[in-house]
Amino acid sequence: MTPLVHAEQAVLGAVFLAPGQLDRLSPWLRPEHFSRPAHTAIYAAMLKLRADEHPASNEQGAGPVPMSWMTDTVAEASKHTRGLTASYAHSLVSACPRPEHAVVYGRMVLEGAIHRSVAQHATRLRQAARADAIRGGTEETVHHAEVLSDVLADLARRWGGEPRPVAPPASAPSPAAHPQPVDEKLLADEEFLLGCLSARPQKLDEVVGWLHPGDFADGGHQQIYRSLGALHHRGEPIDQLTVLWETQRRGALANRTLDAGRVLRICDPSAFAGSAEYVGEQVVRASLVRTATASARQVRALADDESLAPGRLIGYALHALGPLEEVRQRWRIATGTEPEPHRAAGQPAADPPAARIEAARSRSRPHLTDSARATAPTPASVPLSHAVPTGGVRHDQSHWARSPGTERAARPC
Repeated sequence: MTPLVHAEQAVLGAVFLAPGQLDRLSPWLRPEHFSRPAHTAIYAAMLKLRADEHPASNEQGAGPVPMSWMTDTVAEASKHTRGLTASYAHSLVSACPRPEHAVVYGRMVLEGAIHRSVAQHATRLRQAARADAIRGGTEETVHHAEVLSDVLADLARRWGGEPRPVAPPASAPSPAAHPQPVDEKLLADEEFLLGCLSARPQKLDEVVGWLHPGDFADGGHQQIYRSLGALHHRGEPIDQLTVLWETQRRGALANRTLDAGRVLRICDPSAFAGSAEYVGEQVVRASLVRTATASARQVRALADDESLAPGRLIGYALHALGPLEEVRQRWRIATGTEPEPHRAAGQPAADPPAARIEAARSRSRPHLTDSARATAPTPASVPLSHAVPTGGVRHDQSHWARSPGTERAARPC
């Protein structure tokens, strides 16, 4: 037998020997916390007899306990399960080392129940996510995610703590990553969405609040969406070439996440025309289901680790559900079931677009070194032929005929 079964037998034996122990056990230990149906039925029968004010239910074990307490308990439990005998009840009594330690044995039972319950609900969440991925829905995934969160909160309170997410230490083992298969239709939807946003950049304002780069299943699509967002944030023009240049600056071409031909093909404005909002919702929906599968796998791995104390298990599991909750909130915003968050009262207003654009562009400009700054001409000393019109590009190339150090400092990055 496992240590958990020994603990269940010990706590039931302690209550047979001292029925008054139920006063300390019943507020937090429930029949469903026992792993064996016979133990569940016996403990439920004890609670019922106590609620019915059985004459022996208040005995504290100082003196002999009436035999009727055991026989009545077995009779009541036999109504809900088969095979219970008086001899098995006597074996439970002999399995209890110290009746006064009933609370400790009960906490052992609760600890096993916490691991078992978390594992079961994580498995259900994973199964629901798989089913939703096949039928293209989110209802079951969202429902089981809420159930798992509620179960963790209830178990935390029963254990005597607060349901608070806790990040596991960096040294903690993590479950092996299993790449999830990506549907070809989803990849086509992602390309279609990126093409729509490239052709009509103004649509970025409508999706940027709830569509994040991580929602894209393909790493290359994530980089293109980041590039589109960066160009849009800086107020710079968006077309095939500017997106290609931005992906290069971000290293997506160097690390072979993307190639130039693929970027130009995806961002071809003549190939796409449709609703960016609708396709964006489908991308977020797929991200929700995909994140639920990953979170459920992580929670299940935590629950299978018997060395984790219940408090840490619950905290780590709530932390693992954090990314899922974040995607779920954005999904509700995308589908209109939850409004976008408003600016809190007293919070300063955002910078005007012109100031924001200038601030973003300034971060992209090259910075002169001290030596280059000392030799750089002042605005008053620059000939008019070398001046750059505001909002334009200088077409004469005489500014490259400088000293090598100044040329390197002045080149755009």
